[in-house]
Amino acid sequence: MPGAAPPPRLPGPEVHPIPDRGGRLGSAMVGALVGALVAALIAGAIVASSTTDERTEVVQGPPSTLGAPGPGGSGRRLDVPSLLAAAQPSVVSIETGQTQSPFGGAGSGFVLSADGLIVTNAHVVAGADEIRVTFTDGTTEPAELVGSFPDNDVAMVRVSGRTDLVPARLGSSDALRVGDDVVAIGNALNLGGQPSVTLGIVSGKDRSIEEPGITLDHLIQTDAAINHGNSGGPLLNAGGEVVGINTAIAAEAQNVGFAIAIDSVKSLIEDLKAGKGEINPENAFLGVRTIAVDDPSIPPELLDRYGVTAESGTLVVEVTPDSAADKAGVREGDVLVTVDGERAATNAAVADAIRAHEPGDRISVTYERRGRRRTVPVTLGRRGG
Repeated sequence: MPGAAPPPRLPGPEVHPIPDRGGRLGSAMVGALVGALVAALIAGAIVASSTTDERTEVVQGPPSTLGAPGPGGSGRRLDVPSLLAAAQPSVVSIETGQTQSPFGGAGSGFVLSADGLIVTNAHVVAGADEIRVTFTDGTTEPAELVGSFPDNDVAMVRVSGRTDLVPARLGSSDALRVGDDVVAIGNALNLGGQPSVTLGIVSGKDRSIEEPGITLDHLIQTDAAINHGNSGGPLLNAGGEVVGINTAIAAEAQNVGFAIAIDSVKSLIEDLKAGKGEINPENAFLGVRTIAVDDPSIPPELLDRYGVTAESGTLVVEVTPDSAADKAGVREGDVLVTVDGERAATNAAVADAIRAHEPGDRISVTYERRGRRRTVPVTLGRRGG
């Protein structure tokens, strides 16, 4: 991460994990990515809610502007309806995984170019064999991964055949002040329809979250409600410009959310446009979607359904048809124990083991199926097919 000195560490509540969909962020914090795992297996998991802390009043600016000078002169109060009218066409919903699978995920993103480039979080699309983008006009298009930088939790996908998209305007996160108004937009709770909108302020700058396997620096802390499904969506300033990428929430806190400061990843976005992502379609691909068996959010009945006895490893919740794993006989419900001789205790460990190879490399995978272990040879495929 750039910077001569580390940013101040975040005091306060611990940040907890949720089921990861193949990316690394889920092992470190509550990413605002929603998957259907819990929704499919726990009745009543999705509850519409609001908090007494949520802002319900907005100060309208002049009709000709999105924001008007606020107290002190440099901050601006939001004209939310005008801001949304300008910004919503640039915000998209992103769904991953196979349509028929209960283990797909959903997140958000924003349009970068009229011809189909879209920015999101790396953990939204990590390991996805299928990506679908829904625009505010209701149309849905398939997308392909351009590239991602998992350690910075930023990724780019591309929708082909569109030249009429409305790019978001990138602003300056460095220009933000604590107390400035901001708006978070995204596919909250994967509810569909128009993106959800929440209003808040900048609560802090240059925050840092550090957990085993992941460190995110230069984060904007905000009290604008960021919910599951908001991951990858924009945090907007009073001028309707993207100043952050919504990425995480503190699980045991009230309205403590985090967005990646846009100035800290502008150079990475340019690298992604140039095809320089750490992960790209040319990378080796195993073709599984997994979750650590010791993740506390896994319902016990799911482990019972598959007869899981392993105390360490990653549960396979989806296998990409005709992928390397599929051809080697790996099936949904298997538990990966080792990949290429390395312990497969976390999604990050599996990803790192595969990332160390090239398409066409032959490795061994040990998995457990209903208490019996098997070791099989696997010839890795190419992520881009």
